[in-house]
Amino acid sequence: MSKPAIFSFIKTPCGRAKYLELKERKSLIARIRFYWFILFAALRDLPLINPDQIDESKS
Repeated sequence: MSKPAIFSFIKTPCGRAKYLELKERKSLIARIRFYWFILFAALRDLPLINPDQIDESKS
């Protein structure tokens, strides 16, 4: 299974887990919180190195 493209912006394991959790919720408030989370998680993780790129470079 391939990883979502958003994982290039959300780089921490806990952020990725929260993304998957929030993605499952379907109410209007949950959708708003989901997009709010994406915005701030991506901004917060901007200076971090993507762990997927590190793993790929070693192989």
